[in-house]
Amino acid sequence: MAEIGIIIVTYNSEAEIGASLDAALLTGADVVVVDNGSHDRTIAEVARRGVRLIANPSNQGFAAAVNQGFAVLDSPYVLLLNPDAVLQSGLEPLLEACDLPGSAGAGGRLLDAGGRPQIGFMVRQLPTPATLILEAVLLNRIWPDNPVNRRYRGLALDYSTRLAVEQPAGAFFMVRRAVWQELGGFDEGFFPLWFEDVDFCRRVADRGYHLYYVPEAVAKHTGAHSIRRLTVEMRRVYWYCGLLRYTAKHFRPRAFRAVCLAIVTGSFPRSIAESILDRSLEPLAAYGKVVGIAGRCLLFGPAPIFRIQG
Repeated sequence: MAEIGIIIVTYNSEAEIGASLDAALLTGADVVVVDNGSHDRTIAEVARRGVRLIANPSNQGFAAAVNQGFAVLDSPYVLLLNPDAVLQSGLEPLLEACDLPGSAGAGGRLLDAGGRPQIGFMVRQLPTPATLILEAVLLNRIWPDNPVNRRYRGLALDYSTRLAVEQPAGAFFMVRRAVWQELGGFDEGFFPLWFEDVDFCRRVADRGYHLYYVPEAVAKHTGAHSIRRLTVEMRRVYWYCGLLRYTAKHFRPRAFRAVCLAIVTGSFPRSIAESILDRSLEPLAAYGKVVGIAGRCLLFGPAPIFRIQG
């Protein structure tokens, strides 16, 4: 049994998975790929490398795929790695952070294609109602240096040293198996993606565990390769449904409705701005659906979003 296991979830990842797998295999970890019904040559790329593969006939969602990967691994430490993330270092620094007293897991330094740290993404604090309200009404875009956004995106942190953090990026995130089992893994109701990792980190904090950022563990990360294959409507609806599910699970009813109202309010300027920038009416249709979902949640509570999410 390898001490470290690696789970890579793929969805039409043919162009990215080769480099990611080649680097992952060099670590000596036990690697498993869970494919969510890819239509390209992703499975062929995995098969060429002899990596263990779970090939789902359709998209089971990111959370369910990760849970499938955990089910076939015995390693006490498991790394969640995106197919567009290529390891640039060993995994020992993450393992050492996982062994700190009270630790549940750790994430590393993510670099973009130009070698710049992905600050604002690789570490975030857990979202508060104020965070999500300012995000929904575009204030974080208009005034990105506001105190709420600076805290949420970790814009003032010293990334040269190990840090205790609330939310390492799920693209490069090692978890202790014992904690994963205690918490029951990812919530598969976050379908097909978004906010399942945030929800997990929230539950980690609620159990009194700690998470860490470790700068010595490094991966290059392209980002959003599967998301680009989704339609504008699907991207918007999935993201806001994930946000609403997270809010319904972890915030009080009054805060949940305040976030719903912010989504409804912010969707109008967002739809107009994105339609102008894209020279398309697709954003108008997408945000029309978002307003409908958030509006029903505002009036009737979280029941509509839980029906949508299954």
